[in-house]
Amino acid sequence: METLLHLLSLVGSLGLFLYGMKIMSEGLEKFAGSRMRSILAMMTGNRLMGVLTGVLITALIQSSSATTVMVVSFVDSGLMNLTQAIGVIMGANVGTTVTAWIISAIGFKVNIVAFTIPLLAVGLPLIFSADNHKKNIGEFVFGFSFLFMGLNFLQSSAEALDINSIVANILTHVSGDNIFTMLLFILVGAVVTMLVQASAATMAITLMLFSMHIEGFGFHQAAALAMGQNIGTTITAFLASLTGNTQARRAALAHMFFNVFGVVVVLIIFYPFCNGVAWAVRYILHAGGNELFLLSAFHTTFNVFNTLLLIWFVPQIERFVCAVLPERESDSQDRGLRFISGGLLSTAELSILEAKKEIGVFAERLMKMIDMVGGLITTEKGREFHEIYAKIDKYERITDNMEVEIANYLAKVSEGRLSSESKAEITRMLRIVSELESISDSMFHLGRTLDRKRELSDEDFTEKQMTNIQTMLALTRKALKSMKEALAKTDPRTIDFLYHYSLETRLNRMRDEYKAENGADINNHEYDYQLGSFYIDFICECEKIGDYVINVVQMLKPKGASTKKN
Repeated sequence: METLLHLLSLVGSLGLFLYGMKIMSEGLEKFAGSRMRSILAMMTGNRLMGVLTGVLITALIQSSSATTVMVVSFVDSGLMNLTQAIGVIMGANVGTTVTAWIISAIGFKVNIVAFTIPLLAVGLPLIFSADNHKKNIGEFVFGFSFLFMGLNFLQSSAEALDINSIVANILTHVSGDNIFTMLLFILVGAVVTMLVQASAATMAITLMLFSMHIEGFGFHQAAALAMGQNIGTTITAFLASLTGNTQARRAALAHMFFNVFGVVVVLIIFYPFCNGVAWAVRYILHAGGNELFLLSAFHTTFNVFNTLLLIWFVPQIERFVCAVLPERESDSQDRGLRFISGGLLSTAELSILEAKKEIGVFAERLMKMIDMVGGLITTEKGREFHEIYAKIDKYERITDNMEVEIANYLAKVSEGRLSSESKAEITRMLRIVSELESISDSMFHLGRTLDRKRELSDEDFTEKQMTNIQTMLALTRKALKSMKEALAKTDPRTIDFLYHYSLETRLNRMRDEYKAENGADINNHEYDYQLGSFYIDFICECEKIGDYVINVVQMLKPKGASTKKN
């Protein structure tokens, strides 16, 4: 019974450590999330800056997994290309080694728990603060405290369980200090890290075991475990990429390739490499008295060595992952910007033309979104419904990024010498992009309304409601299609503005008619209020899209132009 209690204490201590790491990372990420996203998006112009950015972000949020998942999501949305992503991932591997140094410095030598309890008192008023920034700092303080409390309890539980003897007995069945034994430890490190999805936790356990001076578990075995952790940590980015596009999966594959290749290279020179690290710690750092510094130094040197080795081959790594995962045609159409690639073109007029083409792509994606909403209405299969809804959510994020990227590009164009016509055109385009993004938001709201109705209401839409929804959606689609065609026209005088106004008027009239009918039907108990609420929310959101569409079309209208049909 006592052994079981000690075992549960060991698992609970690991849980406290993981929870502390999670909320500390989340607190920092929330506090500086927008800044970090800006840094990731802006400071990755070349591979060296990408690496340094990855080191900085990961050292700050203390989680390479959080960084790599963020990078994968940026690649998925088109905010970052594959070359930039590979550089940041390399840097994330180096940045994550900071955790090992912190634990080596204070984790087992100082009674950090004596400081963590007072820290909780400091964090308590912050975590209940109405100010989000203070609340995020409070989460970081709590996370930091829980992390080191978990670490302290982990060591106490391990000693109570006599983990030394258990590990020593296991190691008696493992033959000697040879390369095959190192392979086994690498495998164990990879599997454990995959299970807990936190290399920091596995590294903490490794440091704890190493500090216990267990017979048969020395520097070489601990180093092999640390190498395995680098392979195991790739599972988080891989899982995050499963719902992404081909580029996102390529970023995750590049992460896996980089870490596995590094382990293979270092394994070939394993013993000389370990001896070199030991010599540097003793004679350069003069820290031979702290054996934990030895393992932390190996962890850092291993990742720095791999980065310096492979940073010159980023284009080759990109070609390799592209060959392994060829791009699907649908992904090539759905990823980020197509025409704006970076710097401005030779003249402002050409740059404006590129932005116009990108606005056309924006409109194409809105057409795809409304077709997805139609798919949500007709599908009855739960899995298919959630797949379509997830894709609508993804498109909404893509269009959010498109709005920002196109607006930033036009802002750069406006800094040059422009004619009054070009300045007016840029102002008009900025307003159009804003309206298009609002249409995207409404598309997502349509999907969310159907999703909430599916979750919260046991009733199906009546035949009359379904007919009205289909009619309203078809008319909204017609308005969107006409808007897309209007945006593509080179001469705005050929646009039939009266037709657009008539569509918007019909949407308004149908909205009012359906709302009046809905109130009467609820009073007649044809369906309950909740179902009627979901139904009318969908109808009103369609009409709202019609308003955004007419706003876009009106911006295309030249001054003094007639509204007569051409």
